[in-house]
Amino acid sequence: MIKPIKKGIIVGALTIVIYLSVVVATTPALEPLAAISAAFQLNSIVIVGMGIGIGLQVFLSEKSKTLGCKLDVKKKAFGGNSGSTAATSFFSFFSLVPLGCCGWWLYALSLLPSVVGTGVSAVLIEYSQVLAYVGLLIIFGFAGLTAYKLKKETKLQKIA
Repeated sequence: MIKPIKKGIIVGALTIVIYLSVVVATTPALEPLAAISAAFQLNSIVIVGMGIGIGLQVFLSEKSKTLGCKLDVKKKAFGGNSGSTAATSFFSFFSLVPLGCCGWWLYALSLLPSVVGTGVSAVLIEYSQVLAYVGLLIIFGFAGLTAYKLKKETKLQKIA
């Protein structure tokens, strides 16, 4: 059985590797290292933040299992984290398009007005970086909520 800290680090690192793999796969016009460099120059906070946030959530969940805690928030947190991680990634890719990175996302952006309308599309594109940071806040919010529930549960176990 993998220890909670190791599992958190592995999943956090995998989150970063998957993000960067998507950058490389959707940027055929740039060499892989140039695409990764561009991604880190614009989105290092988002990339590292997602890895840390998801890794922390996995660590807390695994730690709760080893302590025998039953947290009601686990399923909600993972659903919320996966949704906010996907949204954070999606919005962070928009900022890479002007650099020639993630060319596939140009196609996705061209379809956006037909899906959500022109006004909403303009707002999503204009505020994509802010929305990516909001997604990070949600990820860390769920991790904080899980940490709070875990601390509360361990205190209850000590009393009983």
